[in-house]
Amino acid sequence: MVEAEAAAGARWGELPWVRGLLETIRRCSHVLELSFPLRRDSGAWEVVRGWRAQHSQHRLPCKGGVHFSSSVGVDEVKALAALMTYKCAVVDVPFGGAMTGVRIDPRKYSEHELEKITRHFTVEMAKKGFIGPGIDVLAPDVSTREQEMSWIADTYTHTLGYRDINAQACVTGKPISQGGIHGRHSATGRGVLHGIENYITNTDYMDCIGLSPGFPGKTFVLQGFGKVGLHTMKYLHDYGPHCICVGETDGAIYNPGGIDPKELEDYQQGHGTIVGFPKAEPYDGSVLEVPCDILIPAAIEKQLTRENAPWVQAKIIAEAANGPTTPAAHEIFLQRNILVILDVYVNAGGVTVSFFEWLRNLNHVSYGRLSFKYERESSYHLLQSVQHSLEQWFGKARGEIPIIPSPEFQARVTGASEKDIVYSGLAYTMEQSAKQIMTMAARYNLGLDQRTGYLCALEKVFTVYNEAGFTY
Repeated sequence: MVEAEAAAGARWGELPWVRGLLETIRRCSHVLELSFPLRRDSGAWEVVRGWRAQHSQHRLPCKGGVHFSSSVGVDEVKALAALMTYKCAVVDVPFGGAMTGVRIDPRKYSEHELEKITRHFTVEMAKKGFIGPGIDVLAPDVSTREQEMSWIADTYTHTLGYRDINAQACVTGKPISQGGIHGRHSATGRGVLHGIENYITNTDYMDCIGLSPGFPGKTFVLQGFGKVGLHTMKYLHDYGPHCICVGETDGAIYNPGGIDPKELEDYQQGHGTIVGFPKAEPYDGSVLEVPCDILIPAAIEKQLTRENAPWVQAKIIAEAANGPTTPAAHEIFLQRNILVILDVYVNAGGVTVSFFEWLRNLNHVSYGRLSFKYERESSYHLLQSVQHSLEQWFGKARGEIPIIPSPEFQARVTGASEKDIVYSGLAYTMEQSAKQIMTMAARYNLGLDQRTGYLCALEKVFTVYNEAGFTY
């Protein structure tokens, strides 16, 4: 796409202008670096470092997660912010990309200390204009939960945002009681399900890799059993595939007959690890090389590399983590006829539902509240109308003609809950985005290369800059 734009620019004598816009898209717009003191529960003092990067402001607000890690640095934060820009563009969420990184190991801090760090960081970002419902919206990411998002919302609302009626929209992924939305907690995992579904039901793509269309009978392997991995495993399990191997940092388990996600979740919550799960065997090799139909890296970046790519035995790789596949590994997968479903698409369920939560906070009303009762009564009136019409046609002498709705219709007669609306919107978003990516791949005759997702994103961001221009 870049070369196509450059060629178009050359024809119109505008090549430097086109190149300038592409360079604008590439660069990170703003980076805030913070250092502040923390008094530990022991009385000792230490300095906490962190960054907030805003990659692009072509759309506002910016949007991105809060990442707690002892190894995070400014370059990683900037890269993840850029990834967020492209991810939002792929699924048509009108946000620019951003990311926060705080250099701590949350396992080494008490709940009270984590609260102090989160609240202090929030105040510092607010003072510099790096948080706000129309400026920059935060969300959970690696090692952060609903609790941290609740602290952020409360801190902003009662400090610099105290005059803003929309202050709660400064962060998404909050608890329901703090303005969160039903379905957000598991949204990324559900998005992974729909992302895989849109490809595995496509006959053309399945013919290319030698798989039969559909989920039944398929096997999958999961690397990472955190929030995303757990919910991905649950949803896929409900649709038919069997998880035969799960890997974590402290070990892996394997069962060719399948692993039940609920049983594994219960075991992990009780023991703090998946190692020793009684209904599976320990696995000493690399989980990325286990023979399966679908491989789902749901842990950290750069897991599939030039070194291990030749040994991967999956037909489909769904990048539930951010950047798990290096460019060199991707080229090897293309040569080996392995379909890679890009992270900017397949794990975009979280930011999509975050967008729904942000809209809910701005509207100050839950989805379905204004129409729930009306739609339910309309459905019952429709059934009664059909019954009366049949009785008039056939005559009442034969008695009443009961209209018995199917179980599927009966479930919808009661009206759509907020979670139903959120799930429906997420499924539709993932379906439309997949069509755009596949269409782009067909346009450039790229076959299995689905990096056209980046082309879709770049084209959309380029169009905004091209049509809106710059303020000065």
